[in-house]
Amino acid sequence: MNVLQLSPDTKQQSPEEFNTRLWAVGGGKGGVGKSIVSLNLAYWLAKLGHKVVLVDADLGGANLHTLLGMKFVQHTLSDYLSKKVDSLDKIAIDTPVPGLRLICGASDIVGLANPKYAQKMKLMRAMTLLKADHLILDLGAGTDYNTLDFFLYCTYKVAVITPQPTALQNGYGFIKSALYRAINRAFERNLRLEPLIKRATGQNLNDPIATMEELTEAFAEVDEGYAKRLKEIISNFHLYLISNMVKKDKDRKAAEIIRTVCQKYLNLDQVTLLGNIPYDNQIEECVARMSPAFMTNTKSQSALEFYQLVNSVIKESNDSERGNRITPTA
Repeated sequence: MNVLQLSPDTKQQSPEEFNTRLWAVGGGKGGVGKSIVSLNLAYWLAKLGHKVVLVDADLGGANLHTLLGMKFVQHTLSDYLSKKVDSLDKIAIDTPVPGLRLICGASDIVGLANPKYAQKMKLMRAMTLLKADHLILDLGAGTDYNTLDFFLYCTYKVAVITPQPTALQNGYGFIKSALYRAINRAFERNLRLEPLIKRATGQNLNDPIATMEELTEAFAEVDEGYAKRLKEIISNFHLYLISNMVKKDKDRKAAEIIRTVCQKYLNLDQVTLLGNIPYDNQIEECVARMSPAFMTNTKSQSALEFYQLVNSVIKESNDSERGNRITPTA
């Protein structure tokens, strides 16, 4: 089945009608295929008639353009951050895929890898003004504050996992770090709660708090209002999972493992599986060649899974009642 034969959604929009959906694609350590997932997500959305901007948000290690076969790019985030241009639209470059634009990451500005929180929020607010149906952030690996803050700002938070045990541990660690970053920002400088949060995040091993339920109870002992606010943060944390490089039937259980652990230890009930992407050696070969050729093989099982995944994305983003952005205060 050639999925490109399926009819695209050709609805046209004028610039003032854009209500850009913000997607962040993150994960644990490198090697889980976040960039490939981000690229395919953007590619199939564009093929279905959506206006898409893909952002290489790996500050200090930008290379997403190479996966599109673009060896040289004229504009990057550097131009915006150094005020050479006054709009992100001016650095969103066309790609070989109609309807898909790319904002290349900036890795050539000293200090950019560690911007201040206010700078990150200013950048994210500027991204919301882009003329697009979907804006997809391909985040860097790990759990540094840049990655977590970008992840939390976006309405649709996607964690990419792979079935290997260590990768599952890293994936859960990323999710936990993101949630606790949101909690830390919400209760920043609260000296009554700071010791409790440190116990919950492993900074006080002598008297640990093992679960979010225990932390909520500890907050309530200080003030019921704090416990109520904590529950709101948790309930607003809607997470999406993509299980990548699935080789065996048993690998499909990976997402359920993550979902179970998140519910048990973090009280996260809103964890949605978007799809299982099978391992495809052609993708690895194309990455090694810095060639986008894997996007043209629309008959592969991975292509079909990505297409179905994107339909899940469209369904989720069309749910106007879901308002789950966590925007920590500065």
